[in-house]
Amino acid sequence: MISSDRNNFWKDAFTLHGSVTPRVIPYVLAFSLIALGICVFAWFVERLFDSRIGIILAPYEFAGVALGLLLVLRTNAGYDRWWEARVLWGGIVNQTRNLVISSLTYGPQDSQWREQVVRWTAVFPHIARCSLRGQPPSKEVVALVGEEVAKQIETSAHMPGYVAWRLGLLLEEGCQKFGMDRFAFRQIDEQRARLIDHIGGCERILKTPLPIVYAIKIRRFITLYLLALPLALLHQTESVWAILLIPTEVALVAYPLISLDQIGVELQNPFADRNLSHLPLDDISNTIENNVQGFLQLSEEQTAAIPDSQVD
Repeated sequence: MISSDRNNFWKDAFTLHGSVTPRVIPYVLAFSLIALGICVFAWFVERLFDSRIGIILAPYEFAGVALGLLLVLRTNAGYDRWWEARVLWGGIVNQTRNLVISSLTYGPQDSQWREQVVRWTAVFPHIARCSLRGQPPSKEVVALVGEEVAKQIETSAHMPGYVAWRLGLLLEEGCQKFGMDRFAFRQIDEQRARLIDHIGGCERILKTPLPIVYAIKIRRFITLYLLALPLALLHQTESVWAILLIPTEVALVAYPLISLDQIGVELQNPFADRNLSHLPLDDISNTIENNVQGFLQLSEEQTAAIPDSQVD
């Protein structure tokens, strides 16, 4: 559960769990050490040649603003991808619920058919999650359909498509064998088709990363900016001892810049569980499974409560 920012400001400010800090600290330290080397080199040049090395600070003010805007655009682009993925998975949640509710309401009363529809619908989010992460069918899939069928799903050309195909076969069986109304069939099948639309949108996000040329230029800009920053700070420093503070100043500038770049990297693939702030697909899939299984149980209870004469 997401905690309230009002009550956890200090905790969030200093926590490392879920933060990009552990991933960017090596780069920050590297730039700080490079800055130290530049400062030592500048000190030797001044001692040997009586000449100070430095760059005026004014260009850095304009370059810093431009770099900040580029990083904000990169972060926003990553967040747009993350949010679109969440919307698509919200659609999967809605469509699976609608499919099961409509099937149980308008479909045949055969208990085996109803159970199969619920099981295969519950399989879909688990398989969608595994497909987007490049993983084989999970233990939840094996528990729902068995190990042999799970292997069939794994060897299929498109795992979510295979599950949707099996759902389509069940719906057609409902019409051919049990006489399900064709209008109900079309409505339910539309919900099934939308599942493929949603997973297709997720695959578009997954297989279309942010342009590599964009990432290269931003990181090259960050590198040049931070490597030349000590020279600009040297121009502002009069005391020899104050020069030793320059690596710390460079680290303080490098930390937010590299962090923003890393946040953009983490957000561009919202499905991978190795990325920070990835979508909680495991929890969403389990929620869908529990919901549709609950609908089946509720339907069975309601049917059992109706007298046999009314059911006939």
